[in-house]
Amino acid sequence: MAKPPAAYPQEAIAVARERFLADDLPADERTPPVREVILESWERARSHQIAPDQIHPFHDKAADLWPKLVHSAAPIVREFSESLGDAPMSVILTDERGVVLERATSNAALEKRLDQVYLAPGFSYSEESVGTNGIGTALEGREPAEVFGHEHYSERLQELACAGVPIRNPVTGKLEGVVDVTCWRSEAGPMMASLAQTVAGRINAAMWEHSGARETALLREYLRTSRRTTCGVIGVSPDVVMLNNTARRLLEPADETAVLGAVAEAGPLAKPVTLDVVLPSGSAARLSCRPAWCEAGIAGSIVQVQITSQVALPGGPSNDRRLLLPGIVGSGALWERCCHDVDRSFREREWLALDGESGVGKLALARAVQQRHNPQDHLRVLECPREINPTMWLTELRTELDNHTGTLILRHVSCLDAATAEAAAAILGQYRPQEGPWVVATLDSTASDGPDAEALGEVLRRFPRSVQVPPLRHHLEDMRELVPFLLIRLTHGDALTCSPEALRLLMRADWPGNVRQLVDVLRDVCMRRRSGAIGPEDLPPSCRATARRVLTPLEAMQRDAIVRALIDASGSKAAAASALGMSRATIYRKIHEYGITTS
Repeated sequence: MAKPPAAYPQEAIAVARERFLADDLPADERTPPVREVILESWERARSHQIAPDQIHPFHDKAADLWPKLVHSAAPIVREFSESLGDAPMSVILTDERGVVLERATSNAALEKRLDQVYLAPGFSYSEESVGTNGIGTALEGREPAEVFGHEHYSERLQELACAGVPIRNPVTGKLEGVVDVTCWRSEAGPMMASLAQTVAGRINAAMWEHSGARETALLREYLRTSRRTTCGVIGVSPDVVMLNNTARRLLEPADETAVLGAVAEAGPLAKPVTLDVVLPSGSAARLSCRPAWCEAGIAGSIVQVQITSQVALPGGPSNDRRLLLPGIVGSGALWERCCHDVDRSFREREWLALDGESGVGKLALARAVQQRHNPQDHLRVLECPREINPTMWLTELRTELDNHTGTLILRHVSCLDAATAEAAAAILGQYRPQEGPWVVATLDSTASDGPDAEALGEVLRRFPRSVQVPPLRHHLEDMRELVPFLLIRLTHGDALTCSPEALRLLMRADWPGNVRQLVDVLRDVCMRRRSGAIGPEDLPPSCRATARRVLTPLEAMQRDAIVRALIDASGSKAAAASALGMSRATIYRKIHEYGITTS
């Protein structure tokens, strides 16, 4: 039978901790006395670069210290603390980030110590902030956690013992926070974890009672309003959104997001308000909002939606927000605005600078706009010189401006050297945009080489309009259209589709290489699967990771090996670690470091 956590000898754990910090703890000496869950947490704390001899928790000055959780939980936390009398034990409530919301302590000495280590409202006790502790380790593992004395990563917490239990929303299952019981290390025992579980159970029951009353009241008011009006009706609370069929017919998906955003910006509604908004689809809408009440207070908002008119959007006809551009898909508001701006520049014959990261589709967008309006006209892409003769390039530039109308795309002008940039600026300054071709200059905002700012500025002054093409990570909603479109192009119409599970993984990735990287990934997938539906197992390991930095080739190989092992082990980290010959602590740290998605 396994020992209870508090029974492990503290002196041996203290020695093991010192050896761990000195990178001198062999695998066969880690357990006992160090529990695996603690060792894994120490590994994470080291990867977060937590100082083991100091404690400086993050203080969130903007934290909402009275969220919905506190309404249900705070009275229970205080009640349990009062029932303990002067016992050296504190009951603490945090949000889902580990920020302390409520602390109830009857013992003066313990309260003073908790103040000294900043275990107080507004301070974060996540593992990323202070390392191993009952709150942060419970949040990290999404399960109850006990941490005793020298098991804490920070030595300033080693006089304490704590037991944390996650609190989940009983309706949505969302992690809402942690309830933690903290006492002196010398007072720790099985009662501490039992008490934390009891408090968490009471809080969950209270949340269920409050949530049920609010949601019932909101649903009742939503149904009543839907029966009495022909307008679109939306019922909304922090956890629930309901739309009737009329609202679904009136609003495109992007419009729904805009409406919910406008209601959220209006804040909690204590009285009826009317909002007029322009929607991404081009419609003007009037939102009549009023609060829905229950005995516990405001249950949510009821919004009646009326489309009042169609408005003229810059760069597009008033009755059609969508631009049908050859070879271009996407209906997200950010991408649509970019397309309209480029189209407007063409129609007004304004020379245009297209700026954006490599692979976002600048060249494709300029080509598509020209194809939309004048598909038979001359189009020339003039690559800016890197290794070719700059004099020849400047001669071709002048020839195109002299002899053609149509469209001229100067690709990668940010790569021109200073002398060539100055000469190009002088040539461009001799021509009137309305009399020759439509000229588009593309710039790579991630390029590190190129002319100095002054020389490039001289070139860009010849382009009165500039449009920023958004990176793919800023309009991931367009992946729903982009992925099927690219699959049809790559397979020449063969029956290869993308499953919802695989699409969700694709939409989670950061895509530093943008659309070009997505094309490369799908091309690689198409070489291995030629029909049916692409599943998560068909995607390369890079699609399951969102590292915050560029990985070295060796790190990328290690990431790919971990992802494949996790897939083979059906997501079991322990089995994957065993297959790779690494410890569970190491694989946990690598999963976090590489941003690997395990589900």
